[in-house]
Amino acid sequence: MEFFCYHRDRPGSTPLRTEMVEEHWTYMDRFAATMIARGPTFTSDETLTGSVHILDLPDAAAARAFAFEEPGYQAGAYRDVLLRRWQNTLGRTMWEFGEGRPDADRYLVLGFAEPATDPVDLPHGDELIACGPLLSDDGAVVVGAAVLLEAASADAALQVLSPGRFSAIEVHQWEPGGRRT
Repeated sequence: MEFFCYHRDRPGSTPLRTEMVEEHWTYMDRFAATMIARGPTFTSDETLTGSVHILDLPDAAAARAFAFEEPGYQAGAYRDVLLRRWQNTLGRTMWEFGEGRPDADRYLVLGFAEPATDPVDLPHGDELIACGPLLSDDGAVVVGAAVLLEAASADAALQVLSPGRFSAIEVHQWEPGGRRT
């Protein structure tokens, strides 16, 4: 089962997250084989705002353990965690995306929708790094979408999801994360 996990930073937690980066990466190393995408979100002045992890785990209990045993969460760095079933509509990982365009930035776009059983209309295109619906715990109900993509600007990234289908859309600057090897 695939899961989308977004730890949202508590305001002012950047020093704590910076101090704990090795502990965080060591924890994430245990899940490296299951990762579809990962990386931090941040503001235009590079202040950390969150941490995205999309991964394949055996079940919801394993996903909850992953999210809530994360060292930064345990230390109080995060204000909340968005944890949802997810479906990898592209069928690849962020490492299979390639180098990308040097003139584009990368973004996380989250769309939140009223629960529905009909499929959500998701974007298509070469700029997509990871894309999929956010689902209910049983996977039967669509509650939103999560997209990682390249775009010329945050405004351009916002356009990837239809505002008619989503009651709220968030755009966050994002970059691929993990150890630099």
